[in-house]
Amino acid sequence: MEFSLLGPIAVTTGSAELSLGPAKRRSVLALLLLQPNTTVPLEQLIDSLWEDEPPEHARTVVQGHVSRLRATLAEGGAEAYGIELTTHGSAYLLRLPEELIDAHRFGELVALARPEAAPADAVPLLREALGLWHGPALTGTVTSPPFAAAAHALEERRLTAVEALGRAHGALGEHEQAAAILYSAAVNHPLREGLIAGLMRALFRTGRQSDALEWFHRTRRLLNEELGVDPGERLRGAYEEILRAEAAGSGQAKPAGGARAAGAASAGASGAPGGSRSAADRGPRPVAGADRGPVPDGTDAVDARGGEAVPGGDGARAGATDGARAGSGRTGAAPRLLPRAPARFLGREQELAALTAVLTDGGTGESSLAVVAGPAGVGKTACAVQWAHLRAGDFPDGQLFADLRGFGEGDEAPPAEILRDFLLALGTPPERVPGSAQAASALFRSLVAERRLLVVLDNARSSAQVRPLLPGGPHCATVVTSRSRLDGLVATDCARPVGLQTLGHEEGAALLGAMLGPERVAEDPAAARELVDLCDGLPLALRAAAAQLTARPRWRLARLAAALRDERRRLALLSAEDTGIAAALRMSVARLSADDAQLLSALATSADGHLNASLAAALAGYDPERTQDGLDRLAEMHLVDEEATDVYTISTLTQLFARDERGESGEGGKHGTGDGSKGSDGRG
Repeated sequence: MEFSLLGPIAVTTGSAELSLGPAKRRSVLALLLLQPNTTVPLEQLIDSLWEDEPPEHARTVVQGHVSRLRATLAEGGAEAYGIELTTHGSAYLLRLPEELIDAHRFGELVALARPEAAPADAVPLLREALGLWHGPALTGTVTSPPFAAAAHALEERRLTAVEALGRAHGALGEHEQAAAILYSAAVNHPLREGLIAGLMRALFRTGRQSDALEWFHRTRRLLNEELGVDPGERLRGAYEEILRAEAAGSGQAKPAGGARAAGAASAGASGAPGGSRSAADRGPRPVAGADRGPVPDGTDAVDARGGEAVPGGDGARAGATDGARAGSGRTGAAPRLLPRAPARFLGREQELAALTAVLTDGGTGESSLAVVAGPAGVGKTACAVQWAHLRAGDFPDGQLFADLRGFGEGDEAPPAEILRDFLLALGTPPERVPGSAQAASALFRSLVAERRLLVVLDNARSSAQVRPLLPGGPHCATVVTSRSRLDGLVATDCARPVGLQTLGHEEGAALLGAMLGPERVAEDPAAARELVDLCDGLPLALRAAAAQLTARPRWRLARLAAALRDERRRLALLSAEDTGIAAALRMSVARLSADDAQLLSALATSADGHLNASLAAALAGYDPERTQDGLDRLAEMHLVDEEATDVYTISTLTQLFARDERGESGEGGKHGTGDGSKGSDGRG
C-alpha cells in the first residue's frame, strides 16, 4: 500500500487505487499523512477543512470522514502493511511506515543526492525523486490556507530538486540536458531567480548566449513590473559571468556529442543515449517548448510507484547508473514488437483519425499519449494495433508492444517485467537491466529520449500501472488501451482519450460480410441487422457469431438470430473456445469490489436497462451517496453508460451476464472480488 501526496491524493495497493471519496475526506487523509505517526487534534482538522466559519456539525462530519477512511484502508489490507488509523481522545493518529508516503521517499532521495560532489550518482537519484511527482502537490484537497501553505512548501522542495538536477548535469558537462530540465521549470516559475540563473548558465554553455541573455532581461522586466525590485545577487552574478566569458572569447560550448562523452558516467540516467543521428533526425532541441504542463518540471520521469526497490537504496542507484552506462548506446535493428495486424479490420475511420491527430502532433514538445477506452469486446486492441501498423513509418526507431494483463487471467503484469522486456529489445545487455522498476523506468526513458518510438500498452488496469512504462522523449508516442477511462492519466499526464463505441447496423453487417462473405449476408439483410442488435454492436460478439455460422455453413443468418433470442443461450452462443463476451465480462466484474459487483447485479434486474440513481439505489438497497459513487465507478469501467445527467444504461449482454452470475452465486456481487483470479483472457 502506498500513499501519494505529490499530485492527486491517492492510496494504491499494487496497481489498484482505493476510492477515497469527496474532497474533505481526501483532505483529512492528506493532513494525517503530512504528520504521520503524530496525533492530529480534531480542532486542527476542522480549521483546515473550512476556510470560513465551520458549521455546527463540523465535528460529526470529520468523525464520519475518519470512519470511512478507516474502513477504506481496512478493505485495502492496511493491517498487513502495519497501517492503523486510531482515535486518541479528540485527536487522530495515522500509524504507518513513513516510506509508504511518496513525499517521504522524495525527501530521502533528494537528501542522498550530492549534485556537486557526486553528480553521476545524483542524476538517477534526483530523477527518481522527481518521478514521484505526477501533478501539483495535494491535488484534490480543499482550498484552505493550511493546505495551500503545505502544497507551497512541497512545491518549493520540488523546485530545489529540479535546480539540483540541473547542477548535477552541468557538473557532468551535460549542459543541453541541464537546459532542457531547467527550461520547463523556468517557464512555470519565471520569478525564481536561482532557477533562471542556472538556466542562463546552461544555455550559455551550449553556445546559446543570446538566449541566456534574453532570459536575464525578461526576468529583470518581470521583477520590476510585478515586484518592483531589481535582480538579486544570484541572477546578476550569472549575467555578469556570461558577459565576462563573452569578452574573453570563451563563450562557445563543446559540441553536444563531446558534452555527452564527458558525462558518460551517467549518460543513460541523464537522458543522453548514444548514437550518431543528425540534428534533423532528432527534431527540435528539447529546450524549445519543453513546458510539460502538470508533469514535474525538470525531468522526463513519471510516477513509478509500482516499483519494487526501496527508494534511495544502493541497489536502485547502482541499477540505474550501471544499466545506463551499458545500455545508452544503440545496438542492433530497431525493435518491431507489434502483433500482427488484426484480420478483417473494418471501419473506425474517425477513431483512427483521432489517434493520428493526437499522436503525430509534434507541436507540443511533449511525448504524446492517447488512451483508447471502451467496454469489453468493443475492439480497443484491434484499433490500437491497426493504427500502429498504419503509422509504423512515423516511428523509425521502433515499435514496442506489451500486454499489461489488466483484465486477463491471473495477475496483471508488473511494470518491472514489462520494462525488462523493453530494455532487452532496445539492446541493453541482460546483466545490465536494473532490478528495480524505478531504476529500469529511468533507464528506459533515458534510452528513448531522443528516438522516434511508438509504445503500445494494451489491456491496462489503472493509471498507476501505466505511468512507469511511459517514455519521456518529445518524439515518442504511446497508445494505451483499457476498459477503464484511466482518468488519472488524463489528469496528470495530459493523455487524450479516444473512446470506442459499439458498431451501428451498417458497420456491424459489413463486419459479418467480411467474416462470412458478402453474399451470405446479402441473402438476409434484416437478419444481419438483428444479429448486430443481439450482439449489442460489439465486434467481439459479432466475430463469435460469425464463427458459429462458419462452423454451420448450412445455417442462414435468421436461424442463428432465432437461437440468440433465447436469452438463456445467448452468452454461450457468443463464445468461441476461450474467446467470447462472457469471458471478457467476467474479467471486468472480477476487478470490481464486492459492493460494486452487487450494484451491477442489482442494475441487471432493470426491465429495460435504463435507470437513474434513485432507481439504482432502490434496486441495490444502498444509500444515495454509496449508489452514486458505485455508478461512477461502473461508468468508468464502461459496465454502464451515462447517456445524460443521471440517465444510465446497461447493455443487454451485460445484464444477461450479471443475471447469470447472480443466479450462480445466489447473491449479487459475490464474484466481484477485485483480485482478478478467475476467468480467461478477455481482452477487447
